[in-house]
Amino acid sequence: MASAPVPDASRARFFLNPVAVIVVGAIGLTILGLTILFSASASYKQGPYFYLSKQLMGVAAAAVLCFVASRLDLDYLRSHVRWIFGITVVLLLLVLIPHIGITVNGSRRWLGFGSMRLQVSEFAKLAMVFCLAHYLSVKQTCIAEFKQGFVIPLAMVGLVAALIAKEPDLGTAALVITVGLVMLFLAGARWRYILPTLALVVGAFALIVVLMPNRLARLTAFMDVEGNKNGGTYQLYQSLTAFASGGTDGVGLGQGRQQLNFLPEAHTDMIFAVVGEELGLYFTLGVVAVFTMMFIAGLVHLRRAPNLFQFLLVTGCLLMICLQAIINLGVVTGVFPTKGMSLPFISAGLSNLLLMGLLLGVLLNTQRTWGRATLSQRTRSLQEVMA
Repeated sequence: MASAPVPDASRARFFLNPVAVIVVGAIGLTILGLTILFSASASYKQGPYFYLSKQLMGVAAAAVLCFVASRLDLDYLRSHVRWIFGITVVLLLLVLIPHIGITVNGSRRWLGFGSMRLQVSEFAKLAMVFCLAHYLSVKQTCIAEFKQGFVIPLAMVGLVAALIAKEPDLGTAALVITVGLVMLFLAGARWRYILPTLALVVGAFALIVVLMPNRLARLTAFMDVEGNKNGGTYQLYQSLTAFASGGTDGVGLGQGRQQLNFLPEAHTDMIFAVVGEELGLYFTLGVVAVFTMMFIAGLVHLRRAPNLFQFLLVTGCLLMICLQAIINLGVVTGVFPTKGMSLPFISAGLSNLLLMGLLLGVLLNTQRTWGRATLSQRTRSLQEVMA
């Protein structure tokens, strides 16, 4: 009996795929970011279009990187994983060298290419996820062993995190370690290895904070926001004032006051406060809902992972987006101590925007290849039934 015709993978309905939900959410957040960025930069001396035009160019570059990443052969890249990790470490080392790494506000995190500055740690996050996913998938039969299954991959994560912390950028270093430990756990590493490591990491970060007076002062000031509103918690206090001013409905686009030189970094790390002031509670809850929806869609997508490597790779990419959003939202609303970290897809900043494009590209890449594999499996099953 002739087999029934089976639709080609290219004809599959894209919008039924969970990755489409993530992409649509990212596009919506990007449009919101461009709108708020225009409003937040209206009072800057460079002109109201200065940051908007730069962000539009960044969005275009991120879209190109997204497309390229969606078409890459991930298995081919895996054959060059040692080069990827080595180049990442070298670039992180170059950032720390005086007169090579660019220092801004006391932190040396950037490399300059003409008039363009790139924050290496942003791209190091994706490189770490890719290399760790490859190693854990290759060594999955040895994952229960202490050395090969835990010490070596932990050393990979620790090296990247230590170089980032040296810049210093403790928030990004903590994010790298958190994602790395989650990937280790999902790969099958034992709790008796992970929990003591987590305790040591927390202790190490506490020691670093104590030994760095400015970090310690920031933490102690956080304990009394109102009492330190003219000092260590000035930025947080202005952020909370923006939310209070906005109320439920907001004061209207372009009508906010906090970005008029009251709220530092209004166009980057604290842009969510501008959303709260100008658009109100409902829009801020909408932003949270979109990130939640993207995370849930990512979990649904993970159920179709064909192998451990791609499962861990997508997990790492998803966590890099959602955990960074959680940290930013927590900082801006006063849940966490003040820490400079961009809000994905919304904050101004070329490096993080390019990283988000790459992360989306990886998710689209897996959607394309996993969908093809799933359709092939369904085709074979249907042919067997109809034979």
